[in-house]
Amino acid sequence: MPEQWLEKKIKLEGEAISEIVVADSDSESGAEASDVEDYFEEEEEEEQQLQQQQQASAEVEPQAAISGGLPTWGPPQGRNTNIHPFVGPAKGVKKSEAPHINKDSSPLSVLMLFFTEIFHLLVEQTNIYYQQQLDRQAGPSRRLPDVTLPDMMTFVALALQMGHELKDTLHDYWSRLRQLHNPFYGETMARDRFLHILRFLHFADNLQRPDESEEYDQLWKLRTVFDKLNEAYAKFYNPSEHLAVDKVTVKFKGSVIFRQYIPKKKRFGIKIYKLCDESGYTYDMRVYLGGDSDSATDNMTAAHETVRHLTSRVEGLGHKIFMDSFFSSPRIFDDLDRHKINSCGTVRPNRKDMPCDFGPQLKLKRGDVRVRTRGSLTALVWKDRREVYMLTNMDPPPAEGNFCDNNNHPVKPHIVERYNRHMGYVDISDRMANSYSMSHHTFKWTMKLFFHLLDLTVLNSWILLSSCGAKYTHRDFRLLLVRNLIEEAGKSLDPPTPRLVGRPSAGAENVLRLESRHNKHWPAKSSSQLRCRLCSSRGQRKGTVYKCARCDVGLCVVPCFAEYHTK
Repeated sequence: MPEQWLEKKIKLEGEAISEIVVADSDSESGAEASDVEDYFEEEEEEEQQLQQQQQASAEVEPQAAISGGLPTWGPPQGRNTNIHPFVGPAKGVKKSEAPHINKDSSPLSVLMLFFTEIFHLLVEQTNIYYQQQLDRQAGPSRRLPDVTLPDMMTFVALALQMGHELKDTLHDYWSRLRQLHNPFYGETMARDRFLHILRFLHFADNLQRPDESEEYDQLWKLRTVFDKLNEAYAKFYNPSEHLAVDKVTVKFKGSVIFRQYIPKKKRFGIKIYKLCDESGYTYDMRVYLGGDSDSATDNMTAAHETVRHLTSRVEGLGHKIFMDSFFSSPRIFDDLDRHKINSCGTVRPNRKDMPCDFGPQLKLKRGDVRVRTRGSLTALVWKDRREVYMLTNMDPPPAEGNFCDNNNHPVKPHIVERYNRHMGYVDISDRMANSYSMSHHTFKWTMKLFFHLLDLTVLNSWILLSSCGAKYTHRDFRLLLVRNLIEEAGKSLDPPTPRLVGRPSAGAENVLRLESRHNKHWPAKSSSQLRCRLCSSRGQRKGTVYKCARCDVGLCVVPCFAEYHTK
């Protein structure tokens, strides 16, 4: 082993440690030494899965010599980091795209930035799917009214509200049992109407199913909704300087070809890759559909292509991207550097183009730090309870040696501290989006993914409004949004007129037209003589000075007014 790799046991105190371990010591320490190891535990269990996904790309392979044309790795020599300065706009709403949004805006006005087209799409496709199901039935069937935009807005409002009051079944929300009864749901929408919309909720026309060719899109049933939301997330918001790329899993046990099994969490689900900022705002995302090796090339692996896709909207602005060892490699970092994106992340020592002397042959003690640099790229291995390998091009290389405090605890390098501080953005977003998720067990992956996207859109709406100075909590924002949706749909939160118990009469449905509290069908005096609408329909010519205030038609007070509204 070269002389510069000889162990240097150094006992230091206080500020002297920071001055030697960290050439740039302007950060705060707050993460525990085991934070990085938590990422490695999950990544280690996914190693076999990653190799299957990227078999064609040969991303993980035995250590080879550095490709020709690249500078070789060597010992650190001063501050050789060329950090791209951040030149992007301030974090928050894009005033050029949403000038009407401010701290006094309603939650609904922010949600409609993302969901206006989605609401109309849901109404259209749900009615189309319902009609297709009727056409498939052999005998005659009773046709229910088409779903309207107010119906869909009320449906979404109740779905959001259910996330704050989880029950065992959907029927329990309308239950009249004393321990379960909540009048809010029954007053807002009839149970059967809600279940009807849920049953036929659809996002694409089944008759437009694409051919199962090589370019077949496994996400086609939800592709329009997913792409519209993804585009809107980036259209109306400026992300912060620090961003994180990571993966999340939407729990799902049903059957779908791109379902994944997560060994550590012992559950099945749909994997989504995300790019999030420090507020937890999801700026870009991508669903893992399987067969990522098909998108790999000789110069770009599947993980590399995923990172490039997620960061394509922030190129040239000097953002700082953090990622774990599932994505990191020297080639990805070099590629991002060419697009003026700074990068930092954990890395596996057997990635291609990593330093040749990093690997199992390297024997370290707790507190040891070994560093290699190549241009502006720094590779580091630090020994805590196990070896932690890092790559960065946004930090100056630390000094090599063994660094422990007075209690013989290893001192964490600044690069590791910085990674721990910023890597959790995607986890924050996922945790908050799932905190009020609708409890609905379904074997339809489209439903599961749609309601996750709905919760995610509400979270993004809250973050966007908070960036304008609004002081809502996430919970208060959602509850106010529910009320906004119901009010916009024209639904009253006042309790309706109590219904009589027993079998309804044949004209019970028409009697609803006379509910004065909501419909205001009252006789009013007209300023001129009118013809009675009901008498005219019977061929009788009869004049009256009274009319229905709501319908604005002339009617005899007795008996035509009552007959017109109930028969």
